[in-house]
Amino acid sequence: MKVLAAVKRVVDYNVKVRVKSDGSGVELNNVKMSINPFDEIAVEEAIRLKEAGNASEVVVVSIGSSKSEETLRSALAMGADRGVLVDTGDTNIEPLAVAKLLKKVVEQEDPGLVILGKQAIDDDCNQTGQMLAALLGWAQGTFASDVEVVNATSAKVTREVDGGLQKVLLKLPAVVTSDLRLNEPRYASLPNIMKAKKKPVAKPTLADLGLSEADIAPRLEVIETRAPETRSAGIKVASVTELVEKLKHEAGVL
Repeated sequence: MKVLAAVKRVVDYNVKVRVKSDGSGVELNNVKMSINPFDEIAVEEAIRLKEAGNASEVVVVSIGSSKSEETLRSALAMGADRGVLVDTGDTNIEPLAVAKLLKKVVEQEDPGLVILGKQAIDDDCNQTGQMLAALLGWAQGTFASDVEVVNATSAKVTREVDGGLQKVLLKLPAVVTSDLRLNEPRYASLPNIMKAKKKPVAKPTLADLGLSEADIAPRLEVIETRAPETRSAGIKVASVTELVEKLKHEAGVL
């Protein structure tokens, strides 16, 4: 069984995000970029499935600018076999467009399982996996904290839901989105980083996938981007009576 894992290039989670002075978006120049953490977990799970003998090949795919090849190379260094990069330039690609592109890649690659992060840390949409499953007409297991391939036709997925854990049996092929507790991604070793530079990365165009610029054009318009307001400093009170007065008359919570 082939496993396909999708990865997205995002601002590194350790970076303090800054808004552009004109409010048109987030500053990306000279900012460290990396694999979306949830997608990194998805890649790790795909590799573990191969190591356990449940997968024959791990293919990673990324959609974005040519710079996303760095992200693919990072996933290849973890242990994936080959990559697919759909270069969409600097166009802002929304979840539905990503799902459409992934659908075309899935149809060409014919994997038994597609696994991706439950959401990206830049837009937090949490939509791509569900949209992809709907477009493909496949079963889906979202917010997965455990994935077990039962046989060639089914897999068990433990989902994290508000009320606790939910276990579902999926008919393969299926789409799975990873949660934080699914696993802890490995660090790529230096030899594997060097090997990743030689692993193949296919670069199909939109035309190769049977799509056009109109199919991935943004449907939403960002009017303005603003940083959250800075929290004001706290104050000290001398007594409980003063605290109650401030909560009642200044904070308005009593």
